[in-house]
Amino acid sequence: MISMTASAERPETQTWTPPKLSVVVPTFNERDNIAPLVEKLEAALAGIDFEVIVVDDNSPDGTAELAKDLARQKGHVRCIHRVGRRGLSSACIEGMASSSAEYVAVIDADHQHDETILPEMLRRVEAGADIAVGSRYNGEGSSTEGFSKSRQAGSTLATKLSGILTGKTLSDPMSGFFLMPRALFNEVAPGLSREGFKILLDIIVSANRRRGGKLVIAEVPYSFRRRFAGESKMSALVVAQFLGLIVSQISRGILPTSFLLFSLVGASGVVVHLGVLTLAFEVLGFNFANSQLLATLVAMTTNYILNNELTYADKKLRGRRFWTGLLSFYIVCSFGTLANVSVASVLYETNAANFLIAGIAGAVMSVVFNYAVTRMFTWR
Repeated sequence: MISMTASAERPETQTWTPPKLSVVVPTFNERDNIAPLVEKLEAALAGIDFEVIVVDDNSPDGTAELAKDLARQKGHVRCIHRVGRRGLSSACIEGMASSSAEYVAVIDADHQHDETILPEMLRRVEAGADIAVGSRYNGEGSSTEGFSKSRQAGSTLATKLSGILTGKTLSDPMSGFFLMPRALFNEVAPGLSREGFKILLDIIVSANRRRGGKLVIAEVPYSFRRRFAGESKMSALVVAQFLGLIVSQISRGILPTSFLLFSLVGASGVVVHLGVLTLAFEVLGFNFANSQLLATLVAMTTNYILNNELTYADKKLRGRRFWTGLLSFYIVCSFGTLANVSVASVLYETNAANFLIAGIAGAVMSVVFNYAVTRMFTWR
């Protein structure tokens, strides 16, 4: 790490000093954004010893290679190149965990966050705040330029829901732009979810519980800018994973986000099954056995596709692995059906429960079995 107290262009022969601040930049297909972002951070953090940690999820556009090239030129840049794992939250966690600096910050690579407020965020934390959050809605903050109307409405709703969960009056708890002492991150890291996209909400809930509801949060306003290059990662997947995180936090982590999403997909599979069964039996005139078999195969297939896109987006199977994964999913779900029938039958035949309770118990057993085994074998 080269001291940034004078200039970003100092010769590499200068005396090494440890960074005071690590700025973690999670990336996926952000090649064109990295070099300009580093230059902006150098200007914004002049006078502060800092490092930039690019955590790249093996981007096909060569983001990691470019970050490594920058690291060879600039001693305050380094790259964590992740292969075989993806996800914004897990990338942020891995980047912060790799830091030895006193403070850690997270900023998006797309330039929508205003890096010039980082010194003020650092001052707020040095003055006693537990976390400083870059806010699009507080004071002079604005999100009108970087947000579409639909995304603005979704963010507002998410803010209200997360406020109920955290018990904190925050203007922007969904921000992906924040700074905190590394010591606080170390406290909460073991309990953080590696799934999903909204790492700040997870940190705030976990830290607030550890601090007995007395977590001090400072909000620093900024104007949310348009994306510099590349495409937005916002999608229905992000919304679903956020809702899963909300429920997971309400259950205090007993129900993982991925299990909730897996169960939701399973529920959609019931609807698909009944629809195909009705079509085949009532409209196409198949006999019941063949109608049931067709409905089962179609429902299992749609469940697999949705889980691959939604529940396990960070482990998404592509190419040949998609088809081998589908085969393993069929096999696992077949055993899950046996577990369902076995548990339900034992409960009913031993008079431990009526037929309805026995059926529900069997269905729950099937979901738990399928989730545990497919996580181990299909999306390992």
